[in-house]
Amino acid sequence: MQRDAQRQVYEFLAPKLYASCKRYLKQEEEIEEALADAFYIIFTKLDQLKEIGAFEAWARKIAVNQCLATIKKKTNFNMYLDDVKTLSQAFTDEMTNLEEEDLLDLLNHIPVGCKTIFNLFVIEGYSHKEIASMLNISEGTSKSQLNASKTKLKELVNNLYYQKSN
Repeated sequence: MQRDAQRQVYEFLAPKLYASCKRYLKQEEEIEEALADAFYIIFTKLDQLKEIGAFEAWARKIAVNQCLATIKKKTNFNMYLDDVKTLSQAFTDEMTNLEEEDLLDLLNHIPVGCKTIFNLFVIEGYSHKEIASMLNISEGTSKSQLNASKTKLKELVNNLYYQKSN
């Protein structure tokens, strides 16, 4: 009976957690490994869940943490800061016309450190203090990486979507 329940949970959550993992990791093998590790933790640590209503968010947090563990092994979050021109410009109004899927696709074209912090801050809603703690970096590095990700995304959007109108 427990296996049937686990299968149902897996079938319900797998597509959602896969999408979360895909926002952080590019290689299919890494995504699948992070997802498998996440489900192992979900099923073995279920007794640590305090509120059943928070199950999906708890599971997503576990999946994100597995992705972060993979990323932290191979990413220097300070590496790209010198390579990115820091612009204080905010996203322009024209960028709001982009579909969410387009923006998520563009994230695959920016450095991993920038992409990770953009996902954690903008999509997952973590604060810079929380991100710094999760990734063992300073809050300033988190803020710089977020600014760098916005700058890179703006450049990509302008080059790929709005170049025709210039």
